[in-house]
This record gives sequence, C-alpha cells and structure tokens, in this order.
Amino acid sequence: MTQLLLQMAVVILITLACGWVARRLGQARVIGEIIGGILLGPSVFGRLAPHASSTLFPASSFGSFEILSNVGLILFLFLIGSELDYEHLRKERVTAILGSSMSILLPFALAIAVAPAMLSCFAPEGVGRLPFTLFLGISMSITAFPVLASILEERGLQSTPLGATALMCAAVDDVCAWSLLAVALAMLQPGSSAFTLLHRLLWLVVYVAGMLFLVRPLGKRLAQRQTSIALSYEMFAAILIMVLASAAATEAIGVHPLFGAFIAGLCLPRVASWQHSLRSRLDTLVSVLLLPLFFALTGMRTRLDLLSGSGVWFWTALVLLLAVSGKIGGAVLAARWTGQTWQHSLALGALMNTRGLVELIVLNIAYKAGVFTPTLFTMLVVMALITTMMTTPLLNWLRIENRGTEPRNLSSPRAA
Repeated sequence: MTQLLLQMAVVILITLACGWVARRLGQARVIGEIIGGILLGPSVFGRLAPHASSTLFPASSFGSFEILSNVGLILFLFLIGSELDYEHLRKERVTAILGSSMSILLPFALAIAVAPAMLSCFAPEGVGRLPFTLFLGISMSITAFPVLASILEERGLQSTPLGATALMCAAVDDVCAWSLLAVALAMLQPGSSAFTLLHRLLWLVVYVAGMLFLVRPLGKRLAQRQTSIALSYEMFAAILIMVLASAAATEAIGVHPLFGAFIAGLCLPRVASWQHSLRSRLDTLVSVLLLPLFFALTGMRTRLDLLSGSGVWFWTALVLLLAVSGKIGGAVLAARWTGQTWQHSLALGALMNTRGLVELIVLNIAYKAGVFTPTLFTMLVVMALITTMMTTPLLNWLRIENRGTEPRNLSSPRAA
C-alpha cells in the first residue's frame, strides 16, 4: 500500500507539472499529461535511473494502476455523455452521421491498404491478418471523444453547432470503434465463431434499447417528481449505481465498459443543477487523481528507444500521414457535401483528428492482447500525440473563435 501511495504522488506531481507547461505553450493539458506519462516510463526515467524506476514502478504494480485508471475513465466518459446537447445534435444530425462515417471509412481504408506490409514488419508471431488489420484500422480511424470534449470545453465551443456536430461525430466514431474492437477481440479468443459475434451484437442492441427507452424515461420521471432541484445524496448514489451497472453490462457483453458509461451519461435527465453538481463532485477526483494513472501506465509501455533506424521512422511518418489525411479528409468531404463552409469543414476535420485518450486506450488493449509489438505500439502512441497536438494550432489558424477563458469544472483543474 505504501508503494502505491508513493507512486500516485509521483504520477500526480509529474503530470501536473507537464500539464502546466503544456498550457503555457498553448496546448491542451492532456498533451502534457501524456508526455508526463512517457517521462515516467522506460524511455526517460527507466533509461536515466533504471534501478530507481524498477523499484518505484515494478511491473507487478501495473494491475492496481489499471483498475484505478479504468474507474476514472468510466466516470469521465459518463460526465461527457451527460453534457451532450440533444437539440444541437438534432439540428446537425445529417452532417454528424455523414461526417462520422467518412472520417471512419477513409482512414480505415488507408489502414487496410498498408496492413499487409506492416503485418510482416511489426506484428507479433502468430497474429492473424484479419485481427491485426481490424486493430490497425481502429487505431487509425478513432477519435478521442474525451479529449475532443475537453478541447471544446476549454475554448467555449461545446454549445455551438460546430462543437455539437464534432461531439456527435466522435460519439458515433467511438460506438463503431468499440463495436469493431469487440469483434477483433472475439476473433482472438479460442473457440470464437460468427454465432458468438452475432450473439454479442444482439445483446448490445437489447442493452442500448433498454437504456434509451426504459432507463432514460424512468430517470426523466424521477427528476420531475423531485421536490428539490438540488441533487440529493441518495440520487447521487443512484446515478453512480446506474453508471457502474451500465459499464458492467457492456463489459459483460464484450464491448468496452467506457461505452456503457457514455450511454449512461446520455440517459441522465437534463437537469442543470444535477449536471453541475455531478461535475463539481466527480471531476476533481477523476481529473487530478485517476486519469493521470492511465497516462503513467501508457508511458511505461512506450519505448521511444525502439524508434531507431530509417525504416522504422519511415513507417512512423507514413502512419502519421495516412492517419491525418484520412481523418481530416473524410470529415471535410462529408461536411462540404452537407453544405457547410470551408472554415467549418476544416475545423470539423481538425477536431476529428484528435486522438489522444481514446487512442491510447485502444493501443493499450491491442498491446495487452498481443496484437501490436512494442515498436508498433510506440509508433502509434507518437501518432496519437502529434495528431492531438495539431488540433489547437489548426483551430487557431482557421480563426475559430476561442469563447472560453479558463475551462469549467470538466477540464479544471486538469483543463485537458
């Protein structure tokens, strides 16, 4: 227990300092936190002080990090889902659906094109072509919904048509990505079959229908019957129970628990005082204590020293080029087809190109499943970091108005 507490103190200190530096440089705080995690890993701390690194962060301690960080991610995704504006989503649904489809299909197609060559170079022995291609395609096409929401929050754009459209596109992206991820993971399990995959899909449909058409109306009625507009202790506990149960349900189905947490957020009654109370009670704990553990865990799996040689750097640059062109290009084409301006279309593409947190989650899942080698894992972490760093400069270049000063509770003090 003493070691875990010391580890948490060190992680919070380093990620806080790196996040502050990132903000001073005009970047989202999450960029600094990811870099802080890499600094704590074998690429920097492990190389400069290998004995101290192995003593402070032994491999046996990663399990505790993973559990705590997953709880933080579940609560964070719930907060994001609870903030979606239904009215803006309804108005921008055509652009959102087409934008999400194109921003998935184009980078996924590019990933399929390069997958055979990358399979021979970077796949562990025994990994099948189809699972490897699915994981690579997901990694290239996913959008980091939490990081995107935080950037929009930081700039005061979360309630604008552009912000709502981007959030909707990212939400659809993530639903598709988690579904494909479930398929890919099922293929790696012994005895998996088409019947098993269909069975999981049917249970997923039943779950989503139950949440949207039973739980959501029930929550709305309970909110209307409350005698006080304040969120009571009992209601707060009931909401947490719903979130955890929803996450557990999707985990049992075979879809990542983050999807269940996000759906639970969508079903939360839109009572302003409840939303504010949930933010104020949960966000500081999640942002300051739990999420930095995830960044530290990712950093400990990142080996920048493996990116050596012209061949590896060539593939890293190619992956980055395909990821950026596919994601931005798909979103821009879709937005233009639905009548959006060039400024709005390019801004949507820049936002959809944000990968950050969710990309790291997918990469960690692929790494643990033995689909990606440490070298490919590191290449894709670099891609996730650079594509996320591009977002703020691109929005500034496009002269997208920054309506925020300091972010509200969701991004403060973390300020993603």
